[in-house]
Amino acid sequence: MRFDPSTGWCQGIRHCPSPNFNARPQGEISLLVIHNISLPPGCFGTGKVQQLFRNCLPADEHPYFASIAALQVSAHFFIERDGAITQFVSCLDRAWHAGQSCFEGRENCNDFSLGIELEGTDALPYSDAQYASLTSLTRLLQQAYPALDVRRICGHADIAPQRKTDPGPAFDWARYRTALSDSGDMQ
Repeated sequence: MRFDPSTGWCQGIRHCPSPNFNARPQGEISLLVIHNISLPPGCFGTGKVQQLFRNCLPADEHPYFASIAALQVSAHFFIERDGAITQFVSCLDRAWHAGQSCFEGRENCNDFSLGIELEGTDALPYSDAQYASLTSLTRLLQQAYPALDVRRICGHADIAPQRKTDPGPAFDWARYRTALSDSGDMQ
């Protein structure tokens, strides 16, 4: 996997372009937000996250889908249980993953963040393959965007605590940060 700074796309991973993005107001990338998602909730490998991020989730296929099919959301990256990474939005663009949010007193985190969705739930452990892919992807992004040091990597719950709980208590922050530290990229 390698990153092309001129396009904001990673090469060597799957691309599934989402229409749900817009331009960054200032072009700044200084926050990395970790999320979780599974569709239907608790079900993995369905391909429904990809459909949601592309605005083609069939609302009549599952009762839960009816409540979310009209949402226009996206993230820059999605890491499946087997570690496969899909990119939906160029890092140069503003994906719609954080919603109403605030980090260190600054609102609208989508303006200056990258979003990574892990296929999972708050309560189920994430896979070894996901941690490996997340660590590799984070290292790559930190090389491209030096402002993404460990102090500027957080969960969705950290920037939207009244609305969100992800990546949840099942996410092992110590494991992730140790892996980044072991790589020499922890700043």
